[in-house]
Amino acid sequence: MKPFVINRFGRIVFPFNFFPELDFSVFETLDQFAAVIKRDFEEKAPTETDIVARVESRGYAGRYELLRDLALNLFWVNRYAMTMYEKRPTRWRDVPRNRDDVFLPVFKPWDGTELTSAIEAGYRELAPTWDEGVEDKVFRILLDVFRHKKGAGAEIPAIKPTVSEILSNPKTLTYHLLAYDPDYPGYGYEEVIECTHAVPELEALQRQAMVLHNQYRWARAKTRLIEVGKLDADDFVVVFHPRNDAVVQFIRRVKGSRRVRPQAPAPRASRQPVAPFPPVEVRRRFRVMPRLEALAVYKGERACTNDDLIRNAAYCWSPMTADEIWKKTGIEQRVYTELDLDHLALLAVQKALDKSGRRPEEIGAVLFCSCTSVKMMPSLATWLSGQLGMLQTHASCDIVAACAGLPYGLSEAVRLLQEVERPVLVVCGEKFSDKIGTVRTSRMIFGDGAAALVVGVAPAGAPPDVEVYQTYASGPMSEVDSIVWPNPNFDNNITVYGPEVRALVKRYLTQMIGELGALPHPDGGAGSLLDAIDLIVPHQANKTMVVNLARAAGIAPERLYFNIERVGNTSSASIPLAIHDAVREGVIDRPLRVFAPGFGAGAVGGYVVMRVDPAIVA
Repeated sequence: MKPFVINRFGRIVFPFNFFPELDFSVFETLDQFAAVIKRDFEEKAPTETDIVARVESRGYAGRYELLRDLALNLFWVNRYAMTMYEKRPTRWRDVPRNRDDVFLPVFKPWDGTELTSAIEAGYRELAPTWDEGVEDKVFRILLDVFRHKKGAGAEIPAIKPTVSEILSNPKTLTYHLLAYDPDYPGYGYEEVIECTHAVPELEALQRQAMVLHNQYRWARAKTRLIEVGKLDADDFVVVFHPRNDAVVQFIRRVKGSRRVRPQAPAPRASRQPVAPFPPVEVRRRFRVMPRLEALAVYKGERACTNDDLIRNAAYCWSPMTADEIWKKTGIEQRVYTELDLDHLALLAVQKALDKSGRRPEEIGAVLFCSCTSVKMMPSLATWLSGQLGMLQTHASCDIVAACAGLPYGLSEAVRLLQEVERPVLVVCGEKFSDKIGTVRTSRMIFGDGAAALVVGVAPAGAPPDVEVYQTYASGPMSEVDSIVWPNPNFDNNITVYGPEVRALVKRYLTQMIGELGALPHPDGGAGSLLDAIDLIVPHQANKTMVVNLARAAGIAPERLYFNIERVGNTSSASIPLAIHDAVREGVIDRPLRVFAPGFGAGAVGGYVVMRVDPAIVA
């Protein structure tokens, strides 16, 4: 978990965007680690000569662009120190000589004087972008770090030599601090977190500069390279210590001959089922008809705007403006919660029960739909049952169907009604905010929220509120793995692979429209079930993507309802949250027939066609 924090200015801050941390337990080989470093640090960062070439070609429009490139370069230069090691200035006499978990950095001779001068002159020629004073302060920090670093970024090895290894060649060059003050000023964690500026880009840049300064927390002008064979006992050197035991074990794996885990077998080619799975028409299939009795929601209490994302721009993010994020996703803000997911869900459930007038002991089953629950035992559904004082239910279980959680939950509720003939509680809840880490595409999209529905038994002879449902799963592995959590390749953070997601949404949406078009009008009118739909409330995945795919499938955007611009994508909770807001806004101002399609991780999909009476909304 990588939770956000709220600083004293009331702003959301993602500390891990500035303090790189990787889970080294997932790396078996140096190549795996190198691939992550290349993606997160190298591909986004210009080299020293790239920056100078752009300066000389007058490729920078303003000072901020140059500062950002300089910061990215220095994060790249420190890619191994920041992820693997802690730097500890130590007297040479006190450095252990024979341990395998103490290392010294090695350098090749490198003179960056001309590059530094060119960057400094180029900066002076550029106009300030927003705030000359802040930009100059950041530049002084970054240029000082750049000027006094002792190696070019491309020449730095990941695995440093141990002291005994470096001593085997006495001419090897390492750091020598001519003066070391243990109280040399730096920036504390709180100072980084509490940093603020009216311009989001400068707020992030100031934090990055603070973190980079702390990488060289000594008088940088009094640092030289020295042959290790010429070190005196009282000389200070910079000793690299692994950040944690997982790094130590990773280094030992790389340097040893430990057997690598067997790889999973390659997936088989996908084949169509022997026959299609038709949608389920509830009135024709079942005896007990479902009635929607109540719908209640709990949204995250913290708004994370697009500007907040930019204030937290990580070392591995490409630059985007708030407007570009909105155009790409249709999202202006997402909402986060400081509550745990179980607490979030419980609040929604209590509101739904209050609205329905049902007592907990009347509930026959509890279904919890989520893809972000970290409570495996007990299941969150059983935890909710116990919290509500239910001594026993016919079934309380979790359903992992990601963004198709509501169709999956309602379909199972309808089936359970046939057995228990008493209300079923369907809860959809997600907490993404602490599971995204530095994955920008996921951070742009996902939010937190929960919703609860009480699905009761309709009076004898009354029509069902859930009229038709359908669920799907699987597909080609590229789509099954289109959204992954935990993802070892992205430090176990939730990861979205956009092209594959678009492919599965297009496939399922086309299939859904075809099925609805083939079903008769439920009221005996002309046309099909699709023609009888009053409102489409899709899973709030990505507004831009869904609108474009719906238009391609022949659905006018005016028929779709979205609230994603305010709450983000809350996966299984997104459809009930959107229905709630549609009632609040007066879009659903009378009983309407709603088509609610969902699709997402695991290549799952599904939909419900249901009658929504605004009176059920708490």
